[in-house]
This record gives sequence, structure tokens and C-alpha cells, in this order.
Amino acid sequence: MSNTVLIPGGRDVRATLDIAESDGTRSDAVVVACPPHPQHRGHRGDERLTAVSDALADRGIDCLRFDYGEWDEGYGECTDADEAVGWARERYDRVGLFGFSFGGTVALVTAASWPDLAGVCALAPTARLNADIDAIAALDDLVDHGVPVRVVYATRDSTADWEPVVERGETLGIGTVAFEADHFFIGRTGNVAEAVAEAMAPWLSD
Repeated sequence: MSNTVLIPGGRDVRATLDIAESDGTRSDAVVVACPPHPQHRGHRGDERLTAVSDALADRGIDCLRFDYGEWDEGYGECTDADEAVGWARERYDRVGLFGFSFGGTVALVTAASWPDLAGVCALAPTARLNADIDAIAALDDLVDHGVPVRVVYATRDSTADWEPVVERGETLGIGTVAFEADHFFIGRTGNVAEAVAEAMAPWLSD
């Protein structure tokens, strides 16, 4: 079951809330899912986001997939994610963040501002969104706050600048998962979604 949601704030941010059906009991946990680059057709219906949402639903966890507002060089997009987390925090006991590619970096940077998040998982993140928004600095902040982090990446990824993120993550002792795949995880989407859900489900459990 899915509902359309309008995220309050100064930008036009629309979302789909995928509701996990588990014996008629409403989930008290949700993952906010950040899509890839909106200028490269990234949107909340991205197949990696929907696959992760399905895998989370199998574990009784809701998923809020949102679209960014008007393009704003990464700044507004991080604001959109922050507003989506705020919306989720008002309605759920536990909130996690997930993102793919550009959205993976958005998720890491946004999570660094929420030290009581359940956890964050970045799939094929790039090191930066722009000169000011840095995933490496966000990793340091997340570790300082004690927020659980997982970075999932593709070893044949020639699209995103993921190597610095993985290298810093491993230096900090953050869990990383590698897939023999390209940036889009062609043919591996289901496996990747399971890996993400398996990492996040324990963080979001009672």
C-alpha cells in the first residue's frame, strides 16, 4: 500500500510513502529514501529505491521515497531530505536514511545533522555534491555522533567518485559492502536491495 505525501517546507517536495503490511499493525519505523541526480532523470520511482522499499517492507519497515524540488546545486536537495526526515520524525519512533548515487551523498550529509537517527546507508555515493557539500566530512560527523553507517558500492563503477568515500569509511571502521557491478547495479538490484535492508533492519528494530 502506498500514499502520496506532500512534504512541508519552502520547496515543492512530493513523496510516496510505502506502507509495510504486517498483520494489520502499523510500522513504527521508516526509511527516508533519497533519489539519484534529478538532472539525470533521478526520481522517487528509481528501481533501486523501489527495490530497497520492497525489501524493507518484507521486514515490516515503511519507506518514504521523495522527489527533490527545483534543482539547487545540491543545497536545496539536502534541505529537501532534511524536511523529509523531519516529517518522518513526527510520525515514527525510528527513522533511517538511504540514498543512491547523488542521493547517497545527500543521505550521508543530511544524516550528519540528525545525531539520533537509527542509521544511514549510502549506495554508490559520490564524494561531493559541490565544493561545499562533502560526504567525507559527513562520515566523520556520523562516527562522532555514533550513528550507524553502511556504504554499498560497485567495483566497476566508473560514474560516481566513490573511492574516497569507501576509503574513508574503511579507515573509520564503517561497514562497506562491495558488489561486482557497474554504477547502476545492472542485474544485481535485488541482491543490493537485500544487502541494504539486511543492514538497516537491525538498526530500526525495537
